[in-house]
Order: sequence, then C-alpha cells, then structure tokens
Amino acid sequence: LDALAQLRRQAIANGASELQPLTRQQARQLEPQLRCEAALLSPQTGIVDSHGLMLSLQGDLEHARGEIAFNSPLAHIQYRQGAIVLKMTDGTVVASKSLVNAAGLNALTLAASCRALDPQQLPQAFYAKGSYFTLAGRSPFSRLVYPVPEPGGLGVHLTLDLGGQAKFGPDVQWVDSPEDLAVDPARGQRFYAEVRRYWPDLQEGTLQPGYAGIRPKISGPGSPAADFVIAGPASHGVPGLVNLFGIESPGLTASLAIGEYVAALLAP
Repeated sequence: LDALAQLRRQAIANGASELQPLTRQQARQLEPQLRCEAALLSPQTGIVDSHGLMLSLQGDLEHARGEIAFNSPLAHIQYRQGAIVLKMTDGTVVASKSLVNAAGLNALTLAASCRALDPQQLPQAFYAKGSYFTLAGRSPFSRLVYPVPEPGGLGVHLTLDLGGQAKFGPDVQWVDSPEDLAVDPARGQRFYAEVRRYWPDLQEGTLQPGYAGIRPKISGPGSPAADFVIAGPASHGVPGLVNLFGIESPGLTASLAIGEYVAALLAP
C-alpha cells in the first residue's frame, strides 16, 4: 500500500494527475476476477499497435521528403570541420550538422565509436531480459493490470493486444548479451505464481511461451533504477550530437514527447 501511494505521488509530480485511488471493493466492481488490497485506476491508459505506429512515422518522414537507409551498419563517428561524419562499414561517408543516436540496445556501442566523445562520460550497459507468456483462451480482464513494480522492471503484468489476446510479462532476467531472446518454458512456473497473486483463478497449463525482449539498462542488478539519459551538446561538448541512453519500455509511450525534447536541444 505504501508503494502504491508512492506511485501516485510520483505520477502527480510527473503531471499524470488523473490516477484514481480505488478500494478493494471498487476495484472488484470494475474487474471481478481481480484480487488486491487497493488499486490505482488510470482512465487515460490505452494500447497501440507499435508496428503500425512506426510505419505511420516513417510515412510522415517520407512525406516531408526525408529518407530512411535501412540495413546501413555504422563503423564509427567523427567530428571534423564543424560536421558530424559517419563512416559506414561499406565505405560510404555521410556528413551532417546534427545526429540523434537513438539506437536503443546499441546506443552505447554507437556512442563509444564517436572519437570526439570522452568514454568516461558514457554509462555502463546492462541487459535485463523480459519474457512474455500468452494466455490460452479469453482474457478475464477488460483492462490492463499492473502489480506494484519489482526491482528492475514493472513486474509480471497483464496487457491486451488490439485483438483482445492477453499476455503476461515481462519478468526480469539479467543476461550478458542483447541477443539472448529465447523464451525458456520453465520460467512459466514463476509466472503462474506471480499472476495468481492478483488472479487466483489462473488455471494450470493455460500459459504458453510468447516472446522476449531486452531492456537497454544503464543501472545493474541491485542498483536503483536509472532514469532516461538524453545527453545533448551542453553535457558532452560535441555540437549537433544527442545521445539517448537507457530508453526502455516507457520510451515508446513517451516517444513523441522525447522527439520534441531532442528537437529543442538541437534548435539553433
């Protein structure tokens, strides 16, 4: 209950003042299958087709005469004669007045290739794998259900896709490589225990391995969660360069706001 109250205080401080405290009885009226002592209702929470969103943004960019060069591996970044110079692995050279490094899991590797950056200014990379399991059958909930967050992640929560399919996850598994994306079916046993904390009626055998993702962490196991790092020229001294580190799951929700913030950093 204390953690729930702290979440609401933080939400209000962040401008999300619409959260509504619910008693156990009020929560059960909205979601009869839910077991809890108290809850927060977020009326403005929704879901989005992330792939559709990316295609829409790509369309907007191309409509504005922008171009995207897919599958163009970058060897290193230099800064010379007032320009940021990108050397591609195939030998192509691109010069630009500004560069936004929003490479997610590879953002720190990309920044380390910039010879004008002080390596001491770069945070350390950590990888927190999160697996999802899908529910066989109809979802018992009509809303997203989040338990109080656990260290390193949001806990095993329930989300719904646009087709109404329910999935549970992600858990937190610290791994050495961002390529470790296989879902271990054995982890499903922990999922049953976690989900039954708020949905006791979950039947054995109804969770199926789904998929996994990697959080690009800049704080490791046992450390307090680090906030996003959006480092512009004022912090590292390289004109026209903005690095984004530790942009994990909430970065998708905040992507348009982050874009506006980055644009302001690069404004003349």
